[in-house]
Amino acid sequence: MTAEDAVAEDIRLKTVTIEVNDHKVEMPAGPATGLEIKEAAIKQGVTIQLNFVLQVQLPNGSSKVIGDDDKVSLAEHLAFTAIAADDNS
Repeated sequence: MTAEDAVAEDIRLKTVTIEVNDHKVEMPAGPATGLEIKEAAIKQGVTIQLNFVLQVQLPNGSSKVIGDDDKVSLAEHLAFTAIAADDNS
């Protein structure tokens, strides 16, 4: 195993804990798409569907929509909400 392989393996082993709809979700560290975040949340018991709209909560209290193909650099305690597309709340 080369040093480069060891670094790549180390990165794969690291995880971060994010929140989706107030539920903790473990994800591999690094970038993830909106779809990957929703898939991981569903696998870990969050009651959402793949067609829900995903939003990341920003530090200023606002939110930003994350599309299925949009990449997000994941960090500990990053919070997301996922709501049905027809939810007007």
